[in-house]
Amino acid sequence: MAIMFTGHSLFLALVMLALSTVEESASNYSDWVAFAENVDQYEEQKLEAFRTSEKMKKAVIHPGLYFNADEIPALRQKSRTSHLHLFRTIRSAVSAMLSNPSYYLPPPKHTDFAAKWNEIYGNNLPPLALYCLLCPEDKAALDFVVEYMDRMAGYKDWLVENAPGDEVPVGHSLTGFATAFDFLYASLDDGRRQKYFAKIWTMSEELYEYSKVRSWGKQLLHNHQATNMLALLVGALVAGGGTESQANTWKHAVVDVMEKTLFLLNHIVDGSLDEGVAYGSYTAKSITQYIYLAQRHFGINNLGNNWLKMHFWFYYATLLPGFQRTVGIADSNYNWFYGPESQLVFLDKFVLKNGMGNWLAQQIRKHRPKDGPMVPSTAQRWSTLHTEYLWYDPGLTPHPPPDYGHAKMHIFPNWGVVTYGAGLPSTQTNTFVSFKSGRLGGRAVYDIVHFQPYSWIDGWRSFNPGHEHPDQNSFTFAPNGQVFVSEALYGPKLSHLNNVLVFAPSPTSQCNQPWEGQLGECAQWLKWTGDEVGDAGGEIIAASQHEEMMFVSGEAASAYSSAMKLKSVYRSLLLLNPQTLLVVDHVEKEENSPINSISAFFHNLDIDFKYVPYKFMNKYNGAMMDVWDAHYKMFWLDHHGNSPVARIQEAEQAAEFKKRWTQFVNVTFTTKSTTARIAYLFYGPYVNISSCRFIEDARSGFQMALNVNDTETIFSVATDYLNLRTRFSYLGFGGYAKVITQGKVTRFGLGTEVVEKLAPATRIVFPFGFKVNVIVGLVLGISLAILAFQWRFYISFSKLLRWILILVITLWFVELVDVWTSCTQPICAKWNSDLTSAEHSARNEQGHPVSLPDVVITSLPSSGAEILKQLFFNSSDFVYIRIPTGYLDIPESEFEIDSFVDACEWKASDVQRGRFRLLQGWLQSLVKDTKLHLQNIHLHETSRNNKLIQHPASSKDKKRRPRKRESIVEQRNRLRGSLDKDAEYIKELRRHLAFYPSARPVLSLSSGSWTLKLPFFQEIIGPSLRALYVVRDPRAWIYSVLYKSQPSLYSLRKVPQRLAMLFKAEGRKDKCSLNPGTYAFEYESLREELSDSNSNAVSVMSHLWVANTAAALRINGDLLPANYLLLKFEDIVEFPQKTAETISTFLGIPLSPASLNQILFATSTNLFYLPYEGEVSPVSIHAWRHNMPREEISQVEDICSTLMDHLGYPKFTAINAAGQQ
Repeated sequence: MAIMFTGHSLFLALVMLALSTVEESASNYSDWVAFAENVDQYEEQKLEAFRTSEKMKKAVIHPGLYFNADEIPALRQKSRTSHLHLFRTIRSAVSAMLSNPSYYLPPPKHTDFAAKWNEIYGNNLPPLALYCLLCPEDKAALDFVVEYMDRMAGYKDWLVENAPGDEVPVGHSLTGFATAFDFLYASLDDGRRQKYFAKIWTMSEELYEYSKVRSWGKQLLHNHQATNMLALLVGALVAGGGTESQANTWKHAVVDVMEKTLFLLNHIVDGSLDEGVAYGSYTAKSITQYIYLAQRHFGINNLGNNWLKMHFWFYYATLLPGFQRTVGIADSNYNWFYGPESQLVFLDKFVLKNGMGNWLAQQIRKHRPKDGPMVPSTAQRWSTLHTEYLWYDPGLTPHPPPDYGHAKMHIFPNWGVVTYGAGLPSTQTNTFVSFKSGRLGGRAVYDIVHFQPYSWIDGWRSFNPGHEHPDQNSFTFAPNGQVFVSEALYGPKLSHLNNVLVFAPSPTSQCNQPWEGQLGECAQWLKWTGDEVGDAGGEIIAASQHEEMMFVSGEAASAYSSAMKLKSVYRSLLLLNPQTLLVVDHVEKEENSPINSISAFFHNLDIDFKYVPYKFMNKYNGAMMDVWDAHYKMFWLDHHGNSPVARIQEAEQAAEFKKRWTQFVNVTFTTKSTTARIAYLFYGPYVNISSCRFIEDARSGFQMALNVNDTETIFSVATDYLNLRTRFSYLGFGGYAKVITQGKVTRFGLGTEVVEKLAPATRIVFPFGFKVNVIVGLVLGISLAILAFQWRFYISFSKLLRWILILVITLWFVELVDVWTSCTQPICAKWNSDLTSAEHSARNEQGHPVSLPDVVITSLPSSGAEILKQLFFNSSDFVYIRIPTGYLDIPESEFEIDSFVDACEWKASDVQRGRFRLLQGWLQSLVKDTKLHLQNIHLHETSRNNKLIQHPASSKDKKRRPRKRESIVEQRNRLRGSLDKDAEYIKELRRHLAFYPSARPVLSLSSGSWTLKLPFFQEIIGPSLRALYVVRDPRAWIYSVLYKSQPSLYSLRKVPQRLAMLFKAEGRKDKCSLNPGTYAFEYESLREELSDSNSNAVSVMSHLWVANTAAALRINGDLLPANYLLLKFEDIVEFPQKTAETISTFLGIPLSPASLNQILFATSTNLFYLPYEGEVSPVSIHAWRHNMPREEISQVEDICSTLMDHLGYPKFTAINAAGQQ
């Protein structure tokens, strides 16, 4: 029996203890955890476990790779019952092979075998062998497979002649041949057993030697490596008998590489693979087989890997309506290379266990095309049938994901991809949109390369993103399921094939001169090692959906050569309804940029439906596609109203092993100013567009007006998206775009509200001409009446004329006012839009205050509030500041703030009475002018003679902490390191604010004392305060304080002594009582518990939790909902996206995909650590359930039950009952 060990623990076990007490990183940019750098030690530990596992194994018995001989009767029984539908598919595949042996059998001559890409022969062997095992009576099939294997065994090698440096065909052949050998061992004669065994051994040895010199041996997360390493593992497992030591060397090499692969995959929070869906299915096929084999044969359990948990969405959220076609990002065909049914049933049986994987596999198989370009390749279509059959669990009833049937937006924050409308049936109302703007290799790999947290990663040399495309800011659109704009799929890496912008003239153009697209283009593979390419990438800035509308935007300036001097290439997409997509490009360049032309491309591979020229309203040029008399149209214009004629072309491009045709629309704009804005409108046959124009072209953003189906829509976008203050000023909230239509305003990222219509701008009760006629009639009538009765009024004629003149002037004034308030002509557009923006901001921001948020985070120590840093750091909108640090400490005043907790509540009246003036001034300075406050901090430098200047603001708690006796040299080194670290932290904060001057402060207050002082903060900071109070399950909190770290936080922070000081005569209670009413009465129960001789650490901490939490809820309950938000630590970890969106709505700033990626990484991967807590995951935060003594749990619940019920924490007995159910 193999020794059980978890793959990730091999990397993490060495550092768990050290990291459990490490203080949080000082960086505002990254929280990479420094894992063990001694890889030799890690290797030795793994080798020892591996050797122990192998020593306990007996000689290899066949079959044994995926199942044992005693399982064969059950497999045969399933072929007639629960697995009948899969068996029929396998039988159909075998029938096709038998009916055309000249095509499916390997050629008799090796030269013919090596003359073409020959993976088909290895791929088709396993399902053929499985069929023979399930149907031993079919002698024809057995004879066929024996001849098949005889021919392969007779070849001198399995390489492809025109690709001598590519061993992938060898990997396919070895995997298939060795698997078939294992399945059919009992049916083979001794001569064939020896012959086939020798071939497997030879090819495995050859592949192992290649792994030491070929690039695929060290390039992680690449399909070649996964394919070949799986082949080597299968060969080693099947041929493991005899010379066991050499086979074990092969196994170790595979385990070493594949465990590193899975370790890196665990960083990818969205389940994606950067090579795209097609090659992703290729890699995942090998990864799932490795995971199964490693657990079966070595006891390595990787089923808890977070990437696996999310990988289902990589297949579901990339499917176009109809379940046949996938998004074609990176090198792709129309869907998958391998599977994905096998991968999906694997995920369902071993990871998801909810029926969703079975359901999606069922839908994909049901809707497989029978002909056309989307039919699977004959070399790949059957290659995973054997694992699908073996892994399928009929006990998992197929059912779709929640909310199936409704078009939803899905974000892949690591991949940099957004999709809308995926995984739906093909109906007229189901539309698909995709958008890509991501980092090279995906965010996790990009960060690993740049931050270098692992010594065994050698920069980009450890990866191979060659299958990626220069496609940042690319998009596709399929209204009604009809593809209108698509990718160009597998082909040369040229920007213009990917629906992105290219520019001219460029001094660094390498192909298509003078045009240049994105970095890395112009070759068969992306040139990721070229100048600047390794630092290239895009970024999804915003992505949100509200009902049928979706807004997504991305920045791609860093994906272009710096020689072009582009400051911003910002693309915004607005899906207004299922058939209308507005795309707007904002291009900003430097004054000395050489660029004067911008060219856009839109592709469609369905050349049966041709693009033809089209003109909108005889004004704007465009193109149209006629699909069975349904017209899909597009047109374009820039902010000056220009609309140049496009070139519509067809082109042939190299694809996998063939040619592929594409047609595209190419439109080129000239630009003389430093800013250009270009709009492209795409719409389907059931939409009537009557107008489209720019109505505002401001420095910080633009507005467009569209009339869609007789409904006027105003679309506003802030293009200065990195400046939070500008976004607030331009849009009236902290987001990136809004839409006003039909009396509603949609703030993307926050929600939709009904607004009061502005009568002058939207409806004119009486036309202006009618008003003029009425007034003129009144003037004439009055004049005639005066003339008729002049003798009665005794008014002279001259006086009468003066009155008439006054009436005429009045008429002119009324006319002028009416023009100003009702004008709809372009000359009035800017004034009206400003008025509209102002009025909407005034009327609609109730509950979304315009004031920029100032964030304060409070909690009891060890409640996990530090994890919220992941929402705020490395953001243009926020600067995350920990307090206290060496240079940012609470100023000393008449009251000493305890670094753990105190019982004093501060109120707004304390500010009004002038208490704590020094603290008030310090807080006001830090919040209202953070940049100046940080600049005014004097950073002490270490002198050359090693004399260190102590920072005067170090807390008294630190001064009182006893330390072991140190030498003078040790003291100097320690103090120098501390000061250097603190000074660097301040410098990083300064750099962040220099780059993002509008970033708002986020004060993370580590002391539990501040939980009772938020009204005091409210009075100082004002309505911009956004207080986040984090509370934690008392059982988990007490377990963390008492047991999670060694030594415990309870001992390190001297909690008993601190609590005793709260109630001594010279302690804090007296200080609170200096101002009656400021002592939190909830602490009385804690004081009584401390005086009880029978109290213990658990009871004391339970009373402390109750006292502080109850007091905080009472005190902070008077704060407005707009200023105060209660969060549960468990919600942050278990529902990170939902909780992050709640926080973002509270702050009035939409959640960015980058921040979403960070919080998902921190909560889902087991790779993020908190001080005194260790790793954070949905499992680890409930460790108390398994490790805390039952009597202690009961004690905590008895004391805290009332407050636990109020906060929604169930008792342990209820948790157990729910788990059993």
